[in-house]
Amino acid sequence: MRPLQISGKTRVLGVIGHPVEHTSSPAMHNAALQALGLDYVYTAFGVRPEVLGQAIAGMRALQLRGLNVTVPHKVGVMALLDELSPEAQAIGAVNTIDHRQGRLIGHNTDAFGVMESLRLDGGLETLPPRVALLGAGGAARAILYGLLQRPEVEHVALLNRTPEKATTLAVALDPEARRVRPGTLDEWAGDLLGQAGLLINATAIGMYPHPQASPLPDPACLHTGMVVLDIVYNPLETLLLRQARQAGARVVDGLGMLARQGARAFAIWTGVEPPVEVMRAAALERLGKPSI
Repeated sequence: MRPLQISGKTRVLGVIGHPVEHTSSPAMHNAALQALGLDYVYTAFGVRPEVLGQAIAGMRALQLRGLNVTVPHKVGVMALLDELSPEAQAIGAVNTIDHRQGRLIGHNTDAFGVMESLRLDGGLETLPPRVALLGAGGAARAILYGLLQRPEVEHVALLNRTPEKATTLAVALDPEARRVRPGTLDEWAGDLLGQAGLLINATAIGMYPHPQASPLPDPACLHTGMVVLDIVYNPLETLLLRQARQAGARVVDGLGMLARQGARAFAIWTGVEPPVEVMRAAALERLGKPSI
């Protein structure tokens, strides 16, 4: 891989959030840019919520080619953009900004990332008819949108510790209440949750520095006919995934979603499909783990 050469012609990409010191995105994107020999550089910008407007004005003034957007800005940034993609509009959040011909266009690649991870990492060309989705935050919103685009998904149990948040999200994306039933884990314990063929954890439970936590109060619902995806990628194998593996379920870690949503943003900015495995390997190295 050639050394990165930065010149006056190098175009700038990045990620904004608060905090961003932990992000693996620069490692992933710069590895892909170098592998393809593209004259771009990707960096991280720590942006506090109170200066978000100034940061987006700076993106325009400095001619930054594109930005990823992470917490806490995915919703707040929407009002500062010129246009939203249909996905971003429907999901109600932006994680990618494309600076094109003087206009800032907001996209959301999270739904694409999780669906591609389920297909390529989880082996699910077709999703099960019954899905359990844990959480009701920004990530859950994008994932629920992706699930509802799949006609084979007949029923989604949307489970959150605060049931009001689950209800609000369910009404927003399934206003006629045809396919989404909000509730809590206690309400869906045992046999009801065990009927799901796919379980997705879209919460931060189990993330470093609390790796011994699991979103499931009782893992007895996990079974051999289930695929379990945890969007947490640090640690790579969460307690939930260990519980699922012990129950004989197929497990999918969160690094695939991270790499594939990043690859989608990369293609939006550059017009080139990146090497996803290079991005995944760079993220693994950033996490201090060997490539696999």
